Amino acid sequence: MRQWLVFLYLGCLAWGTSFLWIKLALRELGPMTMVSWRLMFGLAITWVIVKIKKFPLKWSGIEFWLPMFLGVISVAVPISLIGFAETRIDSGLAGVLNATMPLWTMVLAHFALHDEPFTIPKLFGLFAGIAGVFVLMNPDIGKARDVIGQGAMLVATLLYAISTITQRKYLRGLHPLQSGLPLILGGLIFIGIAAAVFEAPFKIPQEPLTWLACAWMGILGMGISTLAWFYLLNRWGASRTSLTTFLFPPSAVLLGVIFLDEPLHWDIVLGGGMIIAGIALVNWRRASVNQGPTPLKG
Repeated sequence: MRQWLVFLYLGCLAWGTSFLWIKLALRELGPMTMVSWRLMFGLAITWVIVKIKKFPLKWSGIEFWLPMFLGVISVAVPISLIGFAETRIDSGLAGVLNATMPLWTMVLAHFALHDEPFTIPKLFGLFAGIAGVFVLMNPDIGKARDVIGQGAMLVATLLYAISTITQRKYLRGLHPLQSGLPLILGGLIFIGIAAAVFEAPFKIPQEPLTWLACAWMGILGMGISTLAWFYLLNRWGASRTSLTTFLFPPSAVLLGVIFLDEPLHWDIVLGGGMIIAGIALVNWRRASVNQGPTPLKG
């Protein structure tokens, strides 16, 4: 139950709302500056958690330097690409394209991870989930699309998949705090320098809504969620954990229905059901298979 609650937290609350917050923050900030502020909030909350738990963080070795590097390819660059994409395409379409991440992950995991083969249930689950996402976003089908914006989203999801496989292969069992804080720190150093160079002068938000967006994405969608991600990755593996992205489009639609008084059409119900079915299929296992959690190190 705890693992499923973490799964729902990541897919619905922490990251499912991020496309809306990114769109709001981009009204005032450039993509790289937005990511910089998000990572500042994320680093602050993670550091507070480290201090409260008195966690003995290692500042050298593969446990520190590999997450630092992954912070560039799994945080700084892909989130900046998503921000750039959302300056050209709708946030809903960005959420749809983001759902290709499990497809990349499951294909790469088959070759890179011995314990995550590509199975028939996974194949059907992927088809069901992806079909559900497109049914969910059916009103957008047929509209003119920005190829550059779509390409940026696909590159971002590929980087997410590569990073997820690397984390699972080389950081398996590492404590989430040991993985999470260097990852956020590495991403912040890289994107902070990039923002200062390419989006100079580095801008301080002036609007309260921009501060709220950056704080929400940083605290809930970066600091706490990074720890939750590594927790789930240690127990579920790369393929299953990547399915959190299938919850992004339903979360965005639900927010629109509740807060923006958007209508609830049949395609939302059908698409959401197909996504849930896809998640169930990918998580299907024979009763004889029982994988316990990976012991945590560090």
